[in-house]
Amino acid sequence: MANFFFISSIQILSGTRNTASAQVSIFGKLRSFLGLPARHTTMLYARAASSTVRVPMVEKISPEGHGQPQTLPVFKETVNFDEQYPELAEQADLILRMCRGQPLAIVTTATFLANQPKTLEEWRRFNEQINDELEMNTEVGVIRALLSKCYDGLPYHLKSCLLHMSIFLQDQKVSRRRLVRRWTAEGYSRVVRARSVEETRESYFMELISRGMILPTQQSFRSTKGIDSCQVHDMIRGIGNSKSVEANLVFRLEEGCSLDGVGTVRHLAVSWNWEEDQSEFESIVGISHTRSLTIFGKWRPFFISEKTRLLQVLDLEDTSGLVDHHLEHIGILLHLRYLSLRGCLHIYHLPGSVGNLRQLQTLDIAGTSIFKLPGSIVKLSKLQHILAGAIRNQDDNDDDFETSFEDVPKLTRNRLCFLTCSSVALCVGCCASRTACCCSILPAFARHQCLRGVAVPRGFHKLKALHTLGAVNIASGKAALEDLSRLGGLRKLRVTGINKRNSKEFCSTIAHLRCLESLSMQSAGKPGLSACLDGLRAPPKNLQSLKFYGNMVTLPGWVKGEGLKNLVKLKLQSSRMLLCDAAVEVLGSLPKLAILRLWKESFDGNDIRVTFHQDTFPSLVLLELDRVGDLRSVKFEQGATAKLELLQFRSSLKAAHVGLFSGLRNLLSFKEFKLVGTYEHNFVADLQEQLACNFNRPAFKTY
Repeated sequence: MANFFFISSIQILSGTRNTASAQVSIFGKLRSFLGLPARHTTMLYARAASSTVRVPMVEKISPEGHGQPQTLPVFKETVNFDEQYPELAEQADLILRMCRGQPLAIVTTATFLANQPKTLEEWRRFNEQINDELEMNTEVGVIRALLSKCYDGLPYHLKSCLLHMSIFLQDQKVSRRRLVRRWTAEGYSRVVRARSVEETRESYFMELISRGMILPTQQSFRSTKGIDSCQVHDMIRGIGNSKSVEANLVFRLEEGCSLDGVGTVRHLAVSWNWEEDQSEFESIVGISHTRSLTIFGKWRPFFISEKTRLLQVLDLEDTSGLVDHHLEHIGILLHLRYLSLRGCLHIYHLPGSVGNLRQLQTLDIAGTSIFKLPGSIVKLSKLQHILAGAIRNQDDNDDDFETSFEDVPKLTRNRLCFLTCSSVALCVGCCASRTACCCSILPAFARHQCLRGVAVPRGFHKLKALHTLGAVNIASGKAALEDLSRLGGLRKLRVTGINKRNSKEFCSTIAHLRCLESLSMQSAGKPGLSACLDGLRAPPKNLQSLKFYGNMVTLPGWVKGEGLKNLVKLKLQSSRMLLCDAAVEVLGSLPKLAILRLWKESFDGNDIRVTFHQDTFPSLVLLELDRVGDLRSVKFEQGATAKLELLQFRSSLKAAHVGLFSGLRNLLSFKEFKLVGTYEHNFVADLQEQLACNFNRPAFKTY
């Protein structure tokens, strides 16, 4: 049986009539053209650059049943296209026929036309150009011709960003942050009045999403941007690859590739299956003019040499075989703006020559084994982002960070005894492999440092351009806090090693960081954050994201009142608060709180009951309850959490019992319940029964 398509009912909401009309035309004619029933109501939301259109969901139906619809946002007021643009009806029909019912072609073409003049001449020219291309090249399919035309209609800056995607592997999911920071390093961000470079590059990403040129692969409530990663559809990727090769923009070294005719290449990517030697690498014409090098396979020592000294981007994320001595000569890359060693676990320290990289904007060493930044880093006055976190750096998988030192046998917790018993055996093995284990790991344990952040050198305050810093370990002394307090431009900060000895200085430091928008605080061991945060009178007024990791017992007093009126995201993990009702009452009064994540042992006690009272949590959209503690009940009263859309729950099998949740039918905006783990049938059936009574018929998903 052939695949076929259903289309839902049509509703167009547009901020500007002209922008919406093209999409109204195409989708308004599609049902009658395909002869489809009008019973579906699922909507596809598509976000356009200047305004947003709500367009119908084209849903591919296979013989096995309905697929899961993809959703993304789009427009504002209703438009009657047939009355406003009757002269375009014939051209709309021709365009629909060319799309042949393919969702990718329909959405991409509709979005393209939505950004073009709504005139008969323009739409006729579009049809004629597609037909001319098909006549000249009969091997080009109609869909590819349509997509090529949509690509040709992109603004120049978006073309550059899209072709840049050809660097990455087929079907690879690429994080939004990785992309936009690379774009900035390579000069793809234009200066726009009243908008920062960061805001501009984020807008490029969202515009490519809205135009259907790249596909969102991870839409997350946890990100204020809504989309964390993306990939390119195979057909659009093919167009991008051919365009980038024609322009000598991207070249990929891979098994069986030919270097014949390869000129000056701006971006060079080395695939995992390339096995050739240095002579072939250096034989690439114009290798000395390459601006970015991305490695997806094994490291080779000749990747850094005099011939690559003009590199602006060196992306070694998850590169295998990379060790410390391979970076000894990195200081010759004087033009480098982006350096990523993310996921390279066998990198223990950065060489002093990193201080030569005076143009560096982003340093990503997350997921490496680096515990201390070199003193020479204070010379990097243009550095904007330092992303760090030793050994493990996954924010959502740090269940046991607070026990990193507590699990060490009591005898070895004594500093002198630990060093005496361990140094001989470890030093012999570690020094032989040229790692910094003896210089970093042993002192870290000895000083009770949290193995999750990096120590910063004196003079760190000279990095005035820093926007993002984390995780930085402040356990070793107060000098780091003095430097941090002078970084007035910081917007995102992750801190570990907070304790009672440095708590006063830490609170003073936070008070000075008035531009701070995101703050994450970790403290290992049983004392944790308890009584460490009370010295802060008022948090930064622009704070939007706040995360606590470690014992707290009670919430700091500054969480109450007007201090956190702009807070959108809050996470508590291992906080072990005793007064559950009081804490929930305080959090429920935060006016803009949209994301609340209560993770492992957020509350302490034998009878934890969480009640969401009427008119509390007015903006909450996402709630995560993940091994909260000895949870006995979760109750939603009538009128509570009026905007809650998604609830994710995980606990032990023992804690999940019938009646644990109540009031799910009262959630007015509820869309989805995610159940993580395996549970008894009766518990699952109870949840499903409650959800069936909810007017919205929310989805129930298990993982």
